[in-house]
Amino acid sequence: MSIINMENLGLTETFIQESKLYKDLFIGRISSQSKNLYKIITEKGEFTAEISGKLRHSIRDLSEYPAVGDFVMVDRSDNSQGNVIIHHVLNRKSVFARKVAGTTNDIQVVASNIDIVFICMSLNNDFNLRRLERYLSVAWDSGATPVIVLTKSDLCNEIEGRLNEISTIAIGVDVLVTSTISDNGYQSVKKFLSSGKTVAFIGSSGVGKSTLINRLLGESVLETSGIRSDDKGRHTTTRRELILVSDGGVVIDTPGMRELGIISADLAKSFADIDELASKCRFNDCTHNSEPKCAVKKAIHDGVLSAERLENYKKLQREMKYDGLNSKMIEKEKINDMFHEVGGMKNARKFFKEKNKNR
Repeated sequence: MSIINMENLGLTETFIQESKLYKDLFIGRISSQSKNLYKIITEKGEFTAEISGKLRHSIRDLSEYPAVGDFVMVDRSDNSQGNVIIHHVLNRKSVFARKVAGTTNDIQVVASNIDIVFICMSLNNDFNLRRLERYLSVAWDSGATPVIVLTKSDLCNEIEGRLNEISTIAIGVDVLVTSTISDNGYQSVKKFLSSGKTVAFIGSSGVGKSTLINRLLGESVLETSGIRSDDKGRHTTTRRELILVSDGGVVIDTPGMRELGIISADLAKSFADIDELASKCRFNDCTHNSEPKCAVKKAIHDGVLSAERLENYKKLQREMKYDGLNSKMIEKEKINDMFHEVGGMKNARKFFKEKNKNR
């Protein structure tokens, strides 16, 4: 039996040191999950696992369950005596998470311990700047580095225009253009893969994540589907899955997301341009609505910033502020926001009063 190099699988010295706290247990990494069972990779191979009763009892919410990408401590490194038992989840170095769809406030961990988040968006009908801003905000907050991967370039006749649009919102982010119908259409993505690195492919349904991964792997490991009549891809992946790359490193494929409910987001990075403009506003608590000498509104007037980007920025701010609140609490926050905007009018009156006083 060949021994799997766990360091190639992303095992770092930090995880190794933490694992020493648990004697008589072995380290493994979650590769997939199906209901209450997991697939786990140890140095001896991939095996079926389940969590211990003690671990299940200690879990307080959905996000604390083992997730794809987690390094865990197990009772044995193979399943010669039945399913491997997971006893502990090691501290995550990065987490890409979202709010579970619907009315619940549960948090779903999409992938953990990732180094790079490939945000995939096709250049056909799926192209959406506002959605991309949302993905970037969550990706920056995850602790991983976001990279934008534009797929299906063969279906787009205005690639340069699309890239110009993206350059206005993807500050400090690499942007890759790919096509899976040509032999070298995915090489720009391949250079990000290396031993010990974990990359997760995130995006809407049918953007071509699985097809791209198959090209990177050099074989059809993941099922794929064609284009629908409305020029959108068909959803194929139904579960998260971690796959070893023969040339080094691992990739995580994820199901397409119809919506990305925000738990937390790093707006300071994804909207750094707005924050920089806001620092030049007349008032520190400027709401960018009606205050005089608002640098943000001036940028919109001058065509430097789009009104849609500012509105999306405010929308994401509201989502984070209201996350976890019930309807009554949300209503209270909305009333507070109304008074805050009234405060903006007070700032305006204060400005003109000072101006008239100095005449």
